[in-house]
Amino acid sequence: MIPRFIQNQIQTSLKPGKVIGLFGARRTGKTVLMNLVKENLKNKKILIVNGENLDVIEILSSQRLSILEKFVFGYKYLFIDEAQKIPNIGLNLKLIVDNIPGISVFVTGSSAFDLKNKIGEPLVGRNKFFYLYPISQLELNNYQNYLKNKENLEDRLIYGMYPQVLLEKSLKGKKELLESIRDGYLLRDILQLDNLKNSLFIFNLLRLIAFQIGNDISYSELASNLNANKRTVMRYLELLEKSFILFSLYGFSRNLRKEYTKTPRYFFWDNGIRNAVISNYNNIAMRDDIGKLWENYCISERIKKLHYKNIQSNKYFWRTYDLKEIDLVEERGGRLWGFECKWKVKNVKPPKDFIETYKNSKFIVINQDNYVDIIG
Repeated sequence: MIPRFIQNQIQTSLKPGKVIGLFGARRTGKTVLMNLVKENLKNKKILIVNGENLDVIEILSSQRLSILEKFVFGYKYLFIDEAQKIPNIGLNLKLIVDNIPGISVFVTGSSAFDLKNKIGEPLVGRNKFFYLYPISQLELNNYQNYLKNKENLEDRLIYGMYPQVLLEKSLKGKKELLESIRDGYLLRDILQLDNLKNSLFIFNLLRLIAFQIGNDISYSELASNLNANKRTVMRYLELLEKSFILFSLYGFSRNLRKEYTKTPRYFFWDNGIRNAVISNYNNIAMRDDIGKLWENYCISERIKKLHYKNIQSNKYFWRTYDLKEIDLVEERGGRLWGFECKWKVKNVKPPKDFIETYKNSKFIVINQDNYVDIIG
């Protein structure tokens, strides 16, 4: 089992009167992590329930303090897996922590659609949220030695970092697991939201995004290709971000008139899901998209590292209308850090316009020699 970086952070955050939320895509290991936290707590008076259980739903949506008190009587911790299934969960958790002294609450949700808002609004100042992604390079660095990391890099670029996929030995098994995630789990939360049913539309949208990694997208062009309107495309992209399948970067601009900021670039949180969407598991030597795979991997892993280490940073890409660009720009501590992702090229000069305009900026090329330290 690969240790998860945020486990200790969650355990130390579990305090009486507090609600801890853990969000992430399905199959990223939230339930496993919840059970590990349970096993490592010294006080074993823990009630762990699943939000898909009808009896649990009835009790935890009741808004009746007498029922809630009986439900948690004798326990110091209440753990709720898949809490987004429970109506009025935030108000009920507020009743619990407001009126039952000494209890700590830990909930997980497979999407951030409204669970975060349901918990956050009633419990302002008494909640803390964590996000769990597929296994990160940061976590792998603590699990595998440097040589093993290097040997398995191509595998990760193709099959990604979902826990079960990463630990599966056979390539056939990895492919089958990815396809089961793609077909059975990936879009469940989106389709359940507002009773949406058009899974084919979502997959077609994801396919278009998969081929445009590292490129500026056009909402109008996507809409035209999908025979839909622009607002529909933007709505679905928002849902794909909230369900932890995609994330976006916007263009950075502060001084130059020729800097491009109109539309975002989209990336997948996991390379394996990206490849499953386009059904391409060919090895690196047979592919013409290694640049996209490497850029997606480096940027997603770098952002995971920043999130897990609580490094506050604004994240962008940078491009000018005359096509000078930097893949990832971080704005933190009053400085700009530019990262260019190159699979084979090692010596890349920073764009002159960027360096001259942003005097104290730093430019780093992420390649196969240094990626372990930069993104892990």
